[in-house]
Amino acid sequence: MAKTSWRCCRAWIAAGAASILLVACAPAAVSSPAPTLPVDGGAALPREANSIVEGLAAPWSIAFHEGTALISERDSARIVEVSDDGRLRDVAVVDGVAPRGEGGLLGIAVFADWLYVSSTAAEENRVQRFALSGEPGSLALGAAETILSGLPAAANHNGGRIAFGPDGMLYVTVGDAGERQSAQDPGSMSGKILRVTPDGEVPEDNPFPGSPVYSLGHRNPQGLAWADDGTLYASEFGQDTWDELNVIEPGGNYGWPEVEGIAGRDGFIDPVQQWAPESASPSGIAIAAGSIFIANLRGERLREVPLDDLSASAEYFVGELGRLRDVVVAPDGALWVLTNNTDGRGDPRDGDDRVIRVPVG
Repeated sequence: MAKTSWRCCRAWIAAGAASILLVACAPAAVSSPAPTLPVDGGAALPREANSIVEGLAAPWSIAFHEGTALISERDSARIVEVSDDGRLRDVAVVDGVAPRGEGGLLGIAVFADWLYVSSTAAEENRVQRFALSGEPGSLALGAAETILSGLPAAANHNGGRIAFGPDGMLYVTVGDAGERQSAQDPGSMSGKILRVTPDGEVPEDNPFPGSPVYSLGHRNPQGLAWADDGTLYASEFGQDTWDELNVIEPGGNYGWPEVEGIAGRDGFIDPVQQWAPESASPSGIAIAAGSIFIANLRGERLREVPLDDLSASAEYFVGELGRLRDVVVAPDGALWVLTNNTDGRGDPRDGDDRVIRVPVG
């Protein structure tokens, strides 16, 4: 199987670019205020939603395998399985994870019978995959197989979101790891969205020949989702001025650190929407019922952006659930929203961290 290390290939890439414990969980209702802005044709989320999973520790990502939810925990490096009644069961602890700052066990994704995992090790970020076996209630992981290694890592700006696109390719967000100018360097893997095959190889139709780089000029992208027409959307943490929602184009340059937010400068692609960091800090995103839903950390809200009007938005659960790290579409079509109040930056409430189920439509 392929194992790709990019630390040793900088010059080659630049040249190519140039040419378990059981935890009881009693569901609890939470209320949402009415949307602060109207959304014509939006999903019209209900005023109430249910807490269906509790007792998580600094959770980061949710993925589903044959209807069963798996959740990653950043600092414990645990993968936990969620039962139908909201109980948690340890599946595995990922070896070699070195949590520090924002790093640790980050995004997860399921493809066929494999669990893909993004994590921070001692000197790098990496993507591994594990064969999934067993039935719900007894899922297990096989041996680790590293498919991407040598990705820049730091205490902050690790990116870490991974997702499979409708093309069957794996997309990986990588932050600038504190090295701002690297985001503009096509020979560096930091400040990028990468695209590789499920084995970690570079697809022949990538925009930069021989390179996994799909787009560049990112500060710390943490959300990936595709609309039915194949359009890729990504959320991104800004510095002090603007957080962003971007439409990702192959080979596109999104400006960081030369520009932040909507700048109108030639050579850079502007976001379709921007927000002040205190009301956003967008992490995971999902698309359902004709809208993009965005989990916000510092902003402590779930934001909705309708696909038919990318300039509009609505907000839900403002300040009620605390920090929100991820949002995904469950097999039944509902949204699962993951809180993130036990990561050292939030204010934990009883039951935190938790998953909130929100019906859509």
